Amino acid sequence: MTNWLGPDEWSAVALSLQVSFWATLVSLPLGVFVAYALARWNFPGKQLLNGLVHLPLILPPVVTGYLLLLTMGTKGPIGGFLAELGIVFAFRWTGAALAAGVMAFPLMVRAIRLSIEAVDPRLEQASATLGASPLWVFLTVTLPMTLPGILVGAILAFAKAMGEFGATITFVSNIPGQTRTIPSAIYAFLQVPGGEDSALKLVIVSIVIAMSALLLSEIVSRRVAARLEGR
Repeated sequence: MTNWLGPDEWSAVALSLQVSFWATLVSLPLGVFVAYALARWNFPGKQLLNGLVHLPLILPPVVTGYLLLLTMGTKGPIGGFLAELGIVFAFRWTGAALAAGVMAFPLMVRAIRLSIEAVDPRLEQASATLGASPLWVFLTVTLPMTLPGILVGAILAFAKAMGEFGATITFVSNIPGQTRTIPSAIYAFLQVPGGEDSALKLVIVSIVIAMSALLLSEIVSRRVAARLEGR
């Protein structure tokens, strides 16, 4: 494998893994919170929040990337403020992680939300009647029972982030060694003569990673569910 992939391909693979890891890790706490809010709470604007969460699945990825550039770029309302603090996302790998996290967020939230909705609310109510605080009920009852869904959501989000292209290339461009992930590298290799072999290698790597993530999510979900059921 070391000799099979060249330095440029390895750079794209390593950067994709880095981007996907941080995109998943940083967005996971927010994903759990939003999923719980959508599954358990009733509040004004709930449907609007649900629509905003799933909007990246409907919008063209390039549109999402452009919106990120408008808001999180150095001239944007949020990005400009952060830039004054020395935090810059546009045209950096951290921006690629942000774009990948935004695109993967709906899949994560949906998997976690379905898992939370599968928990019998009477179990939570029983714990609350014994004097447990809402936070303690969540930590001791809801969270352990939704762990399979959380793990599956995280794995699917990681796989989605690995394959993100449109929003990423729009927001952070395609800079070798800095923002060139696997999809961007495949696109770049296909634009130059003789780059088809390198593109094909990265396609194979993408397929292997995606299939491994799907299989892992299924295995983890079943094992954790079986452990929780005491089997």
